[in-house]
Amino acid sequence: MAESNKSIVPVIETKYDSMTQSEKRIADFFITNREDGDFTIKELSGRIFVSEASISRFAKKCGFDGYREFLYRYKESLRESKEEIALSTKTVMDTYQDLLNRTCCLMDEAQIARIVQYMDHCKRVIACGIGSSGLAVSEMESRFMRIGVDIDSLQDADRMKMQAIFVDAESLVFGFSISGQTGPVLYLLKEAHNRGAKTVFITTRDRNCYREFCDEVVLTAYSKFLETGSTVSPQFPLLLMIDAIYNEYVSQDRNRKMALHGDTQRALYTRVDAPGRLSET
Repeated sequence: MAESNKSIVPVIETKYDSMTQSEKRIADFFITNREDGDFTIKELSGRIFVSEASISRFAKKCGFDGYREFLYRYKESLRESKEEIALSTKTVMDTYQDLLNRTCCLMDEAQIARIVQYMDHCKRVIACGIGSSGLAVSEMESRFMRIGVDIDSLQDADRMKMQAIFVDAESLVFGFSISGQTGPVLYLLKEAHNRGAKTVFITTRDRNCYREFCDEVVLTAYSKFLETGSTVSPQFPLLLMIDAIYNEYVSQDRNRKMALHGDTQRALYTRVDAPGRLSET
């Protein structure tokens, strides 16, 4: 579980879809609450009209031994951060800062290290996503190919289905989906898993069924503004995770990878004036 000085609200949000209606009512209370108060199990039960047993199950579903531990962590995180809702530009900045903080809470460095090991041992990487997630996978391809990774990004549903035929045990497949429900992405991950490939799913939703076909489920922050893109760029938390993986990957054999990055940088600035004639721009 996250350190006690980190907000546990992001953890609640990732478990939300797997909760019962009673548990969601409890989750809604803790997600929206901003003030400290009497949150004993008896008091909370009477306040939001759920059973004490439901509250205990809710705490355990969030990864705690019991409600007492959950409440202690919640109160600690509540004291650490008092959120203010502002308007106009400040709303945008606050939303980005909030997403950054939430992503930090969910970041698992050991998991990132494992993913980098997968990359070191595979011959080919595929990153797939549609819409806003597709923009993130395009950025991932651009960054990693410049340091020598054989990587393709897929943003078209038909291409994902066709590529599923060609993955094997030497492949690593990244799937990106903010909602966790993008059909073609899930299809490619399942097919890749069946063919022996390593699979990594980066999403804002935590469902046990993902682990049936994903070697790693990487959880990133969720905001009600993400899926509509009405306030901030939906791909922002996905890009944060890509950056974390990239930095860890580069840290292994940094000199060689930075040399490759420099070579591609020079190639980009080479101008082709005429057949056989090259010059620096």
